[in-house]
Amino acid sequence: MKLSLTTSGLLDPKRLDSWVPEKRLAIRKAVEAGMKATGKEMANAAQARMQSAFKVRKAGFLKSMRFKVYAGNPERFPALLVGSKIPWLGLHVRGGTINGKMLIPLLPEYQRIGRKAFKRVVDGLLRTGNAFFIEKNGKVILMAENIKDNASELRRFKRAERSRTGAKSIKRGQEIPIAMLVPAVTQRGRFDFPGVVRSNLPRLSAAIVKQMSLQGL
Repeated sequence: MKLSLTTSGLLDPKRLDSWVPEKRLAIRKAVEAGMKATGKEMANAAQARMQSAFKVRKAGFLKSMRFKVYAGNPERFPALLVGSKIPWLGLHVRGGTINGKMLIPLLPEYQRIGRKAFKRVVDGLLRTGNAFFIEKNGKVILMAENIKDNASELRRFKRAERSRTGAKSIKRGQEIPIAMLVPAVTQRGRFDFPGVVRSNLPRLSAAIVKQMSLQGL
């Protein structure tokens, strides 16, 4: 007896070839939609953790933590990126030591000055010859005199000196500490960003499953 078999439905090679790309496209759309639905929540969770880990003075610091879904390449599955463009934030996540001589501005606790702004201060002091180092209690400190020519550069450092000493004013010609020269800086990790991401993975997975169900997958 001779048997003859034929394929039909999805087993038909022509229909199978057309079904696989359609199925893959539907899955990609579901994954992308799930990532978009959850990405903002993950970024918000990271911002909340930043709020508790740091003394936040500027809203822009929190807003730097954002999400983006990469889904432009049809040959690859979508990818979700949650992160910040602030370069030094990673050190607070991992912890570590930066080696090399550095000037640490002597400002009141929890106050900071940007790298470019601090460079302008130091350049202004050097330009007038009003910058010199002293050694005190084993520490090397950059000092400057309170003179009119450097009024703008010294403003915040005078305020810091008054806060430290309790003095009501800084006399003309008085020496003011500007920064401390250190050979290295060690920073402990205090921003558990990986933990934020891990805790939100079940939510991301549920969002993708929901979108796949809506697509009938």
